Amino acid sequence: MLLHWTKYAKRLGDKGFKIMESLLLINDPVLSETEISIELPNEGSKLDFEKEINGLLGYLRGHLHNHNITIEVIVNEAVTNRKSFNDQDRYNRLHEINPNIELLRTTFGLDLNA
Repeated sequence: MLLHWTKYAKRLGDKGFKIMESLLLINDPVLSETEISIELPNEGSKLDFEKEINGLLGYLRGHLHNHNITIEVIVNEAVTNRKSFNDQDRYNRLHEINPNIELLRTTFGLDLNA
């Protein structure tokens, strides 16, 4: 199912429907019996997704040879606390990702406070 889901998303992207492609690929869908659940980040995404759901259902039903497939859209507007980062916090995060950044900083004499 996931293979055909991804192929359909790619096909939409190739046709220029980039928003729908990104909505399909934002999270992996979960298959339970004949129901596919997809989690989207907000109500607007859900509305955009539901406009194109019939084409997706037709594609999946045909390629999976199962006409009982349904899609459930779950909106998860989980609130994340965003804190402001200063230069030192950003540097520390980048250093965690790639410790070689210290070599770059010392080689070019970069200062965080400049």
